[in-house]
Amino acid sequence: MVNYHGKKFKVVENSDNGEVSENTIFHYFQDDDVISGTYLGGEIENGTLIGVVNPDGSLDFRYNHVSIHKRVRSGMCHSVPEFLPNGKLRMHEEWQWNGLERDSGNSIVEEI
Repeated sequence: MVNYHGKKFKVVENSDNGEVSENTIFHYFQDDDVISGTYLGGEIENGTLIGVVNPDGSLDFRYNHVSIHKRVRSGMCHSVPEFLPNGKLRMHEEWQWNGLERDSGNSIVEEI
């Protein structure tokens, strides 16, 4: 199982309908197979996530944040790890907003 505890990630790619950017930093915490985290920066004033680490190391989590424009948003994400040659993680994410629009997209975050 991948251990995400204490790892920090930076966005390197996101769909146009996403709100996180290269200025957003994610900080993950792990307790057994439960993942949690915080994120902020760029358009995000404050964000949290919580979910599970699957046996294959992928993540399924829900996220909530407040943007710098005071818009509250939430959604769900499935994130699949890739180990880079330098030993760091790259996460390939498929996400979907909750709410009326239910738009979806893809993003990539890399460990820093």
